[in-house]
Amino acid sequence: MEASRVLDPCIGVLDRALRALFAPARASRPVPGPPPGAQAQQQELSAGERRRVAGLMRVNHAGEIAAQALYHGQALVARTEATRGMLLKAAQEETDHLAWCEKRLAELDARPSVFNPLWYAGSFAIGALAGLAGDRVSLGFVVETERQVEGHLDSHLGALPAGDLRSRAIVSAMQADEVAHGAHAKAAGGMDLPAPVRELMRRTARVMTTTAYWV
Repeated sequence: MEASRVLDPCIGVLDRALRALFAPARASRPVPGPPPGAQAQQQELSAGERRRVAGLMRVNHAGEIAAQALYHGQALVARTEATRGMLLKAAQEETDHLAWCEKRLAELDARPSVFNPLWYAGSFAIGALAGLAGDRVSLGFVVETERQVEGHLDSHLGALPAGDLRSRAIVSAMQADEVAHGAHAKAAGGMDLPAPVRELMRRTARVMTTTAYWV
């Protein structure tokens, strides 16, 4: 009985990591697309535009891998079942984003970042450290993460070709979900993180996004 109390969470962690990294993501919602009547306005992308869109969507895919890991690490050490449940629910919604990005990358004949296992491992460790500081800190970490992701996705909407309605619909839907996750974490008691922590988070994210754009 005592051994199972230790092993079961570890098995769950390993299962979630393998699914996030190596199994095709399964979305619970359809891939977002242009509104009815606007599908015909999707423009053919030039070779340069396809490379740019592929780079941006690869960054978004890597970000969703990192988001999965953050939530998994935080959930592992959450102090209450309510917090753990909220984190795992958010992770499930992030799986939709993962599936949408995978689909768009395939449409663009592009591959995900080769460093995804590294992004997962590092983000899992960061999430677990945040969780060990207590649920209020952990939820505050979610609030700040989602705030930064929201801004990051907003910059992508500005960088995507105006005629790429497919990618723009995906990024817009992801952005709406991230805003909701941050609001839920704030309402659940997430605290404001110190400015140095927020800046460190921004710098760490910049390393990942810059690298994932290319590889």
